[in-house]
Amino acid sequence: MAELSKTAAENVQRWLSDPLIDDETKRELQELQEQPQELEERFYKDLEFGTGGLRGVIGAGSNRINRYTVGRATQGFARYILEQHGQAAGKPSVVIAYDSRHFSPEFALEAALVLAGNGITAKLFPSLRTTPQLSFSVRHLNATGGIVITASHNPPEYNGYKVYNAEGGQLVPHQAEQVIQYIQEIDSFASVKRLEQSEAEAEGLLVWLGDAEDEAFAETVAGVSVNREKITSELGKDFKIVYTPLHGTGNIPVRNVLNKVGFTNVHVVAEQEQPDAEFSTVKSPNPEEREAFTLAMKLGKEVGADILVGTDPDCDRMGAVVLNDAGEYEVLSGNQSGAVMIHYLLSQLQEQGKLPDNGAVIKTIVTSEMGAVIARHYGAEIFNTLTGFKYIGEKMTEFEQTGKYTYLFGYEESYGYLAGNYARDKDAVLASLLICEAGAYYKAQGKTLYNVLQELYAEFGYFREKLESRTLKGKDGLAQIQAKMADWRENPPQKIAGAAVTEVLDYSKGLDGLPQENVLKYMLDDGSWFCLRPSGTEPKIKVYFAVRGNSLQDAEERIDKLAAEVMARVDA
Repeated sequence: MAELSKTAAENVQRWLSDPLIDDETKRELQELQEQPQELEERFYKDLEFGTGGLRGVIGAGSNRINRYTVGRATQGFARYILEQHGQAAGKPSVVIAYDSRHFSPEFALEAALVLAGNGITAKLFPSLRTTPQLSFSVRHLNATGGIVITASHNPPEYNGYKVYNAEGGQLVPHQAEQVIQYIQEIDSFASVKRLEQSEAEAEGLLVWLGDAEDEAFAETVAGVSVNREKITSELGKDFKIVYTPLHGTGNIPVRNVLNKVGFTNVHVVAEQEQPDAEFSTVKSPNPEEREAFTLAMKLGKEVGADILVGTDPDCDRMGAVVLNDAGEYEVLSGNQSGAVMIHYLLSQLQEQGKLPDNGAVIKTIVTSEMGAVIARHYGAEIFNTLTGFKYIGEKMTEFEQTGKYTYLFGYEESYGYLAGNYARDKDAVLASLLICEAGAYYKAQGKTLYNVLQELYAEFGYFREKLESRTLKGKDGLAQIQAKMADWRENPPQKIAGAAVTEVLDYSKGLDGLPQENVLKYMLDDGSWFCLRPSGTEPKIKVYFAVRGNSLQDAEERIDKLAAEVMARVDA
C-alpha cells in the first residue's frame, strides 16, 4: 500500500471497509494488494462523468465501471431529474436501454432500481435496443430523461453509461456539471437509494417496455424516407445490400426498417449477426475501420452486393462500403457518406418541392467543409458545433422552439448522422436506410455511389480528410496528452507543410458562442486546416486534417504531407 498515492490508498480502504460492497469485490481487491500499479490505476480518481456520462474499463474500483459506480452516478442523476421535474404534473420517468456488452443488462437494472429508490419510474427495455431508439423513446413516451448502457465501439473490456435530458439529447455541459456536482456530493454508497426488483415492480416504479415502442420507432424512421414509394414498387428488390451489425444491437431494427421501406434483397453477415460482448470476429467493432468489413466484403463478392453497410454495437454509427470503378469495394469516410446523403436528401426534397426556405444543416468543427458547400448550394444554412452529437441535438431543439430554421440533416465525421426530428442523437438505423436509398436511386440512373461522389468532387471541389490518433492509456497517458496540448497551445507553428498558419482557434476560450473545450484548430493560407483534440471517451489524442485540392491526386498529396509533418511533432 505504501506505493499507492494518498488518494488511491484512501479510496481502496474506503471500499474495503464499506459494508455495502459485496464480498466478491473485496476479494478481488485483496488479491490486487501485490499489484500496486493496477490498484493505483483503479483508485487514483473517480471515473469521470465526461462526454454524456461514464465510460471505462469494467472492474472493481472507483476509476472503473461497475454496479457501484453506476449506482452512484444514477443517484446523482436521480437528484437532477427530481430537481428539474419540480412541480410538473405526474411522476418523473426515465427510459433505459442497453447494448450487447458485458454486464450491460446488470448495469441497466441497477440504474432502474436506484431510480425506483428515488421515486422515479424506470421504463426499461427487456433486451438489446439501439441508442437512437432510446433517444426517440424518451421523446415518444414524454419521459423526464434517459439512460443507455453502452461503450459504443470501444474494446470489449469497456462499458459505459450515457444520460439524456427530456428532449432526448445527451446532457450538454451546463446540465452535466449539475449532475457531476450531485455525484461528487455522494460520499458513501449508503447514500445511494435503491429498491429490490420485486418491490420496484410491485410499486409500479419498474415498467418493462416492448413491441409497441419498437414498432413506433421503426415506422417513424421509415417515414423519413424521401422515395419510399419508388423503393417499394421498383427499386428496392433489385438493390443488393450486405449488412453487418458487428455483434451489436442493429440486427433487428436495421433489417426491420429496410424491409418496411421495400428493400427485400438484404444479406446479413452470419458470423456477426448475433450479439457477442467479445466482438470475436473483429479487432474493433468500429465501422470507421476497413478491417471491420472483411467478412462483409467476402459475402458482398459472393452475392454481388451493390453496397455493404455496418453499424457499431449501440447502432448510432454507420459505415458504408461501395464499388469503385475497378469493381472493388471502397470504404467511404464519414465525411464522404455525409456529403452523399446531404446531396441526395436535399436534391430530392428540392425536386419534390419540399425543400424549406429556412433549411439548416448542422455539422461539427472537425467535419469536412464539403457537406457544407453542397448544403449551401441547395440554399441551406450551415451551423457548426463542438464535437459530440449532444451539441447538434441541442441546436435541433433550439430550432424546434424558435421556428427560425427547419432542421434537415446533422452529422459528424465519426460516422454519426441524423435526418428527421424524431430523436436527438445520431441514428445508424436511419443512416443505413438513407445511404441504401441513395444507392438504389442512383443505380436506377446507371450510377454507383462512388460515381456520384466523383461527380460531387468535380462540381464542389476535391476535398480530402484524414484522422490520426495516438492511444496513451492510464494516469501517465493522460498527463502526456495534456502536455502535448499545452505544447501546441504555447508554441503554435508559424508554417507547416509549406503553408503559413493564418489563424489559431483555441476553443478552450469558448469561441463563437460555443462552450469551452480543449480543442485547437489551425487554419492555413492554402485553405487547409488541422485540429488537435483529446478524445472524450477513450485515452487518445485525435488529430484531424482537411485539405481542398485541384484534383484528387493533388488533395491526396497535400493531406499526406500535412499529416506527416504534424504527426512528427505530435510523436516527438
